[in-house]
Amino acid sequence: MLFKSLCLYKAHCEPPADAEALEEAVSSQAIRPLGGSEARRIGWTPPAGRGTSLFCVRPPGHIILSALRQERILPASVVREEVESRVEEIESSEARKLRRQERIAIKEQVYEELLPRAFIKTARIDLWWDIQRGVVGINATSRASAEQVLDLLRETLGSLKVTPLATQTLPMRAMTTWLSDPGSRADDMVIGDQVELKAKGDDGVIRCRYLDLDTDEIQQHLDAGRQVSRLAVAIDGQVSFVIESDLHLKSIRFDDQLIEDDRQELEDDSEAVRFEADAILMTRTLQHAVDRLVDWMGGTTSPDKAS
Repeated sequence: MLFKSLCLYKAHCEPPADAEALEEAVSSQAIRPLGGSEARRIGWTPPAGRGTSLFCVRPPGHIILSALRQERILPASVVREEVESRVEEIESSEARKLRRQERIAIKEQVYEELLPRAFIKTARIDLWWDIQRGVVGINATSRASAEQVLDLLRETLGSLKVTPLATQTLPMRAMTTWLSDPGSRADDMVIGDQVELKAKGDDGVIRCRYLDLDTDEIQQHLDAGRQVSRLAVAIDGQVSFVIESDLHLKSIRFDDQLIEDDRQELEDDSEAVRFEADAILMTRTLQHAVDRLVDWMGGTTSPDKAS
C-alpha cells in the first residue's frame, strides 16, 4: 500500500480522540453497492483488506483510511447514437421535426435506461493523517480526486478544516533556486533527472527527462528567466519524488534497500503483516520527507502569505 502520489494538506482540527467513536463514524460512511440508478458513489473500505477495520492506527499517531470510488462509465457517443436513432424514428413516423425540449427529454430517458447496464469503474484512494503534525496526505493523482476524499471525511466527522499545505517560499521559486544554485541544496537533497521549465507570461514549456540537470544548457534557460515548475528530487537513502508547483508529490518511490531491509524483518509474509510493515515504513518515511520539504522551503505558512 505504499503511496505513489501525495496531495498535502494542513489540518486545523483533530480527529475523534476515541477510537470507538472514530470507528462508528467511519462505519456510517462505509462503501455499499452502487444502485442501478446511481452514477457514482464513494465510501470507506478496509485499508488492510476484507474483514479488517475500516481504519488503521499504525503506528500510533497516524491514521490510515481508504476510500473506494465507484462510477458508471456511459460513453457520450453511445447515448448520442441512441438518442439520434429514436429522434429519427419519431420524426419519420410523425412527419415533423422534434423541438429542443423533446430532444432533451429523450436524452434523459436514454441515459436513465442505459445507466444500469453501464460498466462500473472502481478506484481506491488512500488517506494518511499525521495527527501530531496536523498533516493530511492523500494518495491521489489529482487535486479533484483528493477533494472528493476530503469531502467524504468531512461528512464522516461532521466537520473538517483543512487547507493545502503552504510553505514560506513558493515551491516554484524554491525549485528554481535549487537548480540554479547547487550551493543552496541541503546535504541530503539529491536532484533527479526530470524537470519542467516555464517562462513568465509564456505558454511555452520545456520538459526534460533522463538528463543531468546540472548542465550549461539547463543553466542557460534559467538565466533567460525560466522557472522550475516541476522537479525530480530525492532524499538520500529514503525516497524520491517529483515536486509539482502546487507541492503535489508524484512518482513517489521508496528506496529499494529501505524496503528490502524492512521486509527481511518480517516473521511471516501474510497480507496483514505486510500491510502493517508497509504502513510503518511509509508513514515514517513520508513524515520525514514532508518535514524536510517544509524545512527546505522555509517552514509552513498560510496559503495567501507564501512568497
